[in-house]
Amino acid sequence: MVVVKSVTIDGESIHVFRNGIYIFESSSGFTLELDLIVSEVVVKKYKTVENVIVEIELKDGRIINSIMHVKILTGGLPQINLFCELDDIHDYEGFTRVGENDSWFPNIEDGITIEEIRKVEMPNEDVSIKLNLPIDQVEWIKKHKKKSLNEMFQKLIYEYWEKQDA
Repeated sequence: MVVVKSVTIDGESIHVFRNGIYIFESSSGFTLELDLIVSEVVVKKYKTVENVIVEIELKDGRIINSIMHVKILTGGLPQINLFCELDDIHDYEGFTRVGENDSWFPNIEDGITIEEIRKVEMPNEDVSIKLNLPIDQVEWIKKHKKKSLNEMFQKLIYEYWEKQDA
């Protein structure tokens, strides 16, 4: 069985939580498929990209360099599927082969949660809040920079959250 050691996309090493690499066999030919559980930040970065340059380092020392198509998989955990067509599968000795009529595909979601992923890389989202505050509080808020307000609100929310869970 082939095991992936590291993945680099467009020259940037990405944190991979789980992966499955295999050759998909269909009536139209063979494709190399790499399913990755990654962070939500990585999914957001590549969700509008069609093709990437990928370097896959395998545990046995082999390195695969290829231009691959990107497909974002929806549903459970944040996943990316990278794939490319193969002309010659002889260079891919030891890879699992999956046919288009097979019911088995690598299940890479088992044993990992979104909370574990977010401990490694927490995504940030912009949020707009409409408040009705006294004018002196509005003036105080306007005097502060966005970065310091973000830090203050994060701390305030986490402290309030912890008190609610206690």
